Amino acid sequence: MRAVNVKFAPRAPERKDLKSERLVLTPRKGYIGRNMSDRLFLPALIALTLGLVGLAMVWPQGLGDRSPGPFGHTPVQQTPKMKAAMAKEANEANQRAAQAKQALIDLQAQRLAPTQ
Repeated sequence: MRAVNVKFAPRAPERKDLKSERLVLTPRKGYIGRNMSDRLFLPALIALTLGLVGLAMVWPQGLGDRSPGPFGHTPVQQTPKMKAAMAKEANEANQRAAQAKQALIDLQAQRLAPTQ
């Protein structure tokens, strides 16, 4: 577009070789390649996003709650056999802790009153 020359306004000097005013960026020196087309990139990005969402729906849930629908299964820690084993292990650990505490109390009592 050409500037209109108005009599009452002075004409601004033209600046043709300023790199900051260019609209199109030029690639760096030594770059051999082409710009990626948005027609390729955006659909690929959408497909990747949908794929990751689908993967998140079917990924094993680990120790958490059961996944909804046909994807999930009951976690191993929620099966009756494993719950019983975990409860047994917890009871045994509590008994060992109580025995260790009682042994410490006995040692302290013996140190305070060694004659008894």
